[in-house]
Amino acid sequence: MADRGRRALDRRTFLKGAGAALGGAALAGCSSPAARPAGGEGRRRRPNIVYILADDLGYHELGCYGQEKIRTPNIDRLRARGMKFTDHYAGSPVCAPSRCTLLTGKHTGHAWIRNNGLVRKEGQAPIPSREPTVAEVLKEAGYATACIGKWGLGYPGSEGDPLNQGFDRFFGFNCQTLAHNHYPRFLRRNREKVFLEGNDGGPSGKQYAPDLFRDEALEFIRENKDRPFFLYYATTLPHLALQVPEDSLKEYLGKWPDPPYEGGRGYFPCKHPRATYAAMVTRMDSHVGEITALLERLGLAGDTVIFFASDNGATFGRVGGSDSFFFESNAPLRGFKASVYEGGIRVPMIAVWPGKIRPGTVTHLPSAFWDVMPTLAEIAGVDAPGGIDGISFLPTLLGRPAAQERHEYLLWDYPGRGGQVAVRMGRWKGVKRGLKKNPGAPLELYDLEVDVGEARDVAASHPEIARKIGKIMVQGRTRAPLKRSRFWKYGGG
Repeated sequence: MADRGRRALDRRTFLKGAGAALGGAALAGCSSPAARPAGGEGRRRRPNIVYILADDLGYHELGCYGQEKIRTPNIDRLRARGMKFTDHYAGSPVCAPSRCTLLTGKHTGHAWIRNNGLVRKEGQAPIPSREPTVAEVLKEAGYATACIGKWGLGYPGSEGDPLNQGFDRFFGFNCQTLAHNHYPRFLRRNREKVFLEGNDGGPSGKQYAPDLFRDEALEFIRENKDRPFFLYYATTLPHLALQVPEDSLKEYLGKWPDPPYEGGRGYFPCKHPRATYAAMVTRMDSHVGEITALLERLGLAGDTVIFFASDNGATFGRVGGSDSFFFESNAPLRGFKASVYEGGIRVPMIAVWPGKIRPGTVTHLPSAFWDVMPTLAEIAGVDAPGGIDGISFLPTLLGRPAAQERHEYLLWDYPGRGGQVAVRMGRWKGVKRGLKKNPGAPLELYDLEVDVGEARDVAASHPEIARKIGKIMVQGRTRAPLKRSRFWKYGGG
């Protein structure tokens, strides 16, 4: 694993060193190739970075990944303009730990947050202040930084508050549990509550939170068009509850048999659940289109790297009125959200960088959320912190596969749903389940090259590979640092 033998730097030491390195790079004329945008020869501006994260979007829910029932024309155009990843993985099968790996560059065998959970009435367990985030790395490099949408990594005012983790600006849901209603009574602007007129916390209202996130993102881009910016756009679509404005819903009404959902498990009833879900995905797609269109109008498209991914696999079967079976949301993968089978962790990923990433390309490089930190740092022309698990995939983006360093393995440690661990090592995937009741649970082994649906356990046929993966499952994990507090309970996401 990258940087495995390096001593992790103290957060303050790292940031001080990053600032010094930035000064040196500036004096040298930003000579790093990664620091040069795809623009005019004389320009020295670092490229803007827009990272768009969908919420519970399945591997097979975009047209460019095979979806046939739901329209996603804007994201499909992004794919045509850039690179599609076939073997990209979320950091975890659930929300908070997945986002923690994305921001810190550590997989869940080492990351601080490994499960969802409320530790306050409004907010999840915080990322510790000593953990450098990608936002801090980029802020030290001179970027304006914003997190818009869903956070879930520290209650307001905590050390994990986005304003304490490198973001200049925050607007959205601090608490991911509150994000289960797209018509909330309030959102957070930085640390202040912004009450939304016309919303009473019910199943409908006047102000649709995902639309407000789009508006905020567009404003942030306009305000920072003359300087490098990092926009972490963490939309809440298409996560439950099933809610969408009527103008989007009408596109899908009557397309399929659509029995109503009566509500339950904390989610609102929905008269047209399948049409509503499809409309939520398409509305998210329209927001992506508006962001990319603004970049083009402002003349920033050539100076901007855009990433699009999802935080984990599609939601469980028919929970909350969703119907992942009907839309084949994770096809051809096994499992859903909260499972370390491929359907819970393999996600769509698209990268676009005009003049740098060749349009219409595909990569089968196994990569994961913890690779994003070093990749964005290298794009910005600065160093990532030591002690992380990620490997920059910039060589792959730039069409230099021979220069790409590869992981020995990818690892997921998820204590939910009875305790699960998974390791991908090349073509092989090992899974252990039910570890809370049975720490010695048998290892399942799958050959993803011929069995991406994980239907045939071949552990008995390949005992040496199974033993090697079993050792990695032990040696690649540290004890989970987060103790249960008296406030601890499932925190959505």
